[in-house]
Amino acid sequence: MELGNVLLGAPALGAARPAWTIEVAAGEADLRAYRRLRHEVFVTEQGLFTGTDRDDADDDERTVVLVARATGGTLLGGVRLHPATAVDLGWWWGGRLAVARAARGGGTGIGPALVRAACAFAEQAGVLRFDATVQPGAARMFTRLGWVPIRSQPAAGTPHLLMRWPIDRLARQAAATKAPLGALLGGLRPGGEGFVGDDGAPVPGSDLVAACDAIVPSLVERDPEWAGWCGVLVNANDLAAMGAEPVGLLDAVAARDASFAARVLSGLRAGSAAYRLPILGGHTQFGVPAALSVTALGRAARPVPSGGGRPGHAVSITADLGGSWRRGHTGRQWDSSTSHDAAALARLTSVVARTGPAAAKDVSMAGIAGTLGMLAEASGCGAVLDVEAVPRPAGAGVADWLSCFPGFAMLTADEPGRGVADAGPATTVACGALVRGAGVALRWPDGELTDGVPGRVTGLGPAREKT
Repeated sequence: MELGNVLLGAPALGAARPAWTIEVAAGEADLRAYRRLRHEVFVTEQGLFTGTDRDDADDDERTVVLVARATGGTLLGGVRLHPATAVDLGWWWGGRLAVARAARGGGTGIGPALVRAACAFAEQAGVLRFDATVQPGAARMFTRLGWVPIRSQPAAGTPHLLMRWPIDRLARQAAATKAPLGALLGGLRPGGEGFVGDDGAPVPGSDLVAACDAIVPSLVERDPEWAGWCGVLVNANDLAAMGAEPVGLLDAVAARDASFAARVLSGLRAGSAAYRLPILGGHTQFGVPAALSVTALGRAARPVPSGGGRPGHAVSITADLGGSWRRGHTGRQWDSSTSHDAAALARLTSVVARTGPAAAKDVSMAGIAGTLGMLAEASGCGAVLDVEAVPRPAGAGVADWLSCFPGFAMLTADEPGRGVADAGPATTVACGALVRGAGVALRWPDGELTDGVPGRVTGLGPAREKT
């Protein structure tokens, strides 16, 4: 089915075909036809440009053109979209929306359909900020389609309005993974005063820190060895975030039979050896759907909280950029840990203990943006994340990297200028700041702020109760 049919909800097979469809321009002939149409509209008809309306975006190989075409092949309209920066940061522009004069009016809906198709394409391409400068006469249509007016911004020497398509990918992910926690755990204050919402919990009256994670059952079924490894990895990272020295693990494995359990346990064994986290005991059950949960114990005389940040603190990220997407989990799970030896993993997981920051939190299934939102929430403030500053692997797009589980990535907050200890294979970069307010704003190279994760992430609130 063509792109336009999918985006616009075309009738099922066998139903009457629409009079026109939208698709990606297929080649040079399509692009020439679209540029001729643009010239007719913007140069000849509207006089916005003299001679030509072509610009650098037309020569950018990353630029995408969507065209509306009649069933006979006649071009009815088109729109283009392209990255705003030389290195694609997930900020794109839409523009040069043109509809042939004969195809306007009469309720054809070609213009709005092209706009909707461009929005859908942008989101599918991992765009987090999608802007357009819109002529005043078209602003009402864009508003009706859900675009948000930002401010007046002249273009081609005439009044235009800067508008933005609201993309909530990061907010939706944080909401799906963390939003129910506040209501579910209300009154429990997990972790205790000062550590509410932390990755681990200090055991009262001791220097012990306990952490527990369950692996998503579908992952256990689909990739049992990797699930076992991840059971160790996530707990090692949770202890690391609190500056705790590993002591050992307890596991609970459920499987349909002993053969399947053996595959999960092989991953646990490999992870246990790599992270120097011995398996102290646990429980195994057969004849049931696959499941895995792992509890870790560590020691820390002064556990580092995620709620120790304050407005004005600088935020740094320490991320391991080696490795690649885990097979079958592209865009969701990055595997850097399986390529490291025990010494390298120890260097990674001891970085918080060797730094002693005011606050720290390891990046979890909420992704970098969502995890920063949790650190900020526990600290009773908001955060700004500099999109361009966040280090990422060459094989990962910005949106995927900000929302995936990255293997090892640690967020720390502290006084500006206070460094982070060397973390061996990881890269450390200052990437933002804690600010007054709530939620996470994304800061772009032009200084613009957009919503990343608005408001509280978990609903658990600050780690310390107000006195």
